[in-house]
Amino acid sequence: MDLFKKCYDFTRADEVKALGVYPYFRPIEENEGPVVQIEGRKVIMAGSNNYLGLTAHPKVKEAAIKAVEKYGTGCSGSRYLTGTLDLHIELEERLAKFFSTEAVLLFSTGYQTAQGIIPTLVNRGEYVVSDKDNHACIVAGQMMARGATAELVRYKHNDMKDLERVLEKLPLDAPKLIVSDGVFSTGGEIVDLPTLVQLAKKYNARTLIDDAHAVGVIGKGGRGTASEFGLENGVDMTMGTFSKTFASLGGFVASKAKVIDYLKHHSSALIFSASPTPAAVAAALAALELLEENPDLVKKLIRNANKVRTELTAAGFNVIQGRTAIVPVIVGDDNLAFQMWRKLYDAGVFVNVFISPGVPQGRQMMRTSYMASHEDEHLDYIIDTFKKVGAELGLI
Repeated sequence: MDLFKKCYDFTRADEVKALGVYPYFRPIEENEGPVVQIEGRKVIMAGSNNYLGLTAHPKVKEAAIKAVEKYGTGCSGSRYLTGTLDLHIELEERLAKFFSTEAVLLFSTGYQTAQGIIPTLVNRGEYVVSDKDNHACIVAGQMMARGATAELVRYKHNDMKDLERVLEKLPLDAPKLIVSDGVFSTGGEIVDLPTLVQLAKKYNARTLIDDAHAVGVIGKGGRGTASEFGLENGVDMTMGTFSKTFASLGGFVASKAKVIDYLKHHSSALIFSASPTPAAVAAALAALELLEENPDLVKKLIRNANKVRTELTAAGFNVIQGRTAIVPVIVGDDNLAFQMWRKLYDAGVFVNVFISPGVPQGRQMMRTSYMASHEDEHLDYIIDTFKKVGAELGLI
């Protein structure tokens, strides 16, 4: 059997392309935040994770340019050896202060962060306890830990009764790490953090919360899930990314200083990867400053998302309810999802299409997300376009 046989047998993408409804890998030619140019025309962006709209902010762009002028384009080494800049230290210290924690460690990407934490901390005879809907980066990290003979158990999505059922079966004295998204990236739901933290204490477990979609979105001044529930001292580790609120690229983990120091000296994902580039770190620093100076950006973001959520629900769409920047509209069928995407796109609205097996059958969706930089004229057009297309396809 040829290793490449699976590649030549994969025809699903070609079939969708032939129908003219392929929604993926569309190159963006210009990006103004709420409006982008794709294939030579302006489209309202309703699918970006640029939650505070800072990727186009003059201060963020200027910081990146100045960093390149001072440090060059790359670090040419890992943090462990020649790749640490004073910029890295500054951002770590600023983030630690922002999250009211002892220390922070940067990673080169958000996806890589989970792979740098989970298999480093969870070893033979120890347990990863994971929500079934956790992000793919967490799944990759826990698979690496499992490959190193750690034990992996999963519980039903955001179901604290099932989490306790799972924990009850594990040895009380065995080291355990409970891992969950803070805001789940597909549906936008918020983890039941108070109960999760209570169970962690009861069953001798540590906690890791992925706040990729929570920082800049929930919590005091956008400080994430722990802040949202007043549990800054109840969560052992918070990880996140710079590719969303912080308008850049990279990842981080916040925790006690001793935990961060251990990761610094044992995490392969850190030791054997080139460090975040000067431009990326400087951009994230500038975005953090803007968030600290303008906490009302968070309020505007949530106001924008709530407006769309309320209007689409009232129109009769099957909307997953929540209070974050993510507003998913259930379509329930792969082909119908592709058709709806195409009609929205042709009308000037870009959204993300989630189909099976990325989501369960019947949960295929238009996964929309909103930014603080959206104005009412953008939101009204998105809502009106959804109504027209939804009526055409018989969804409302």
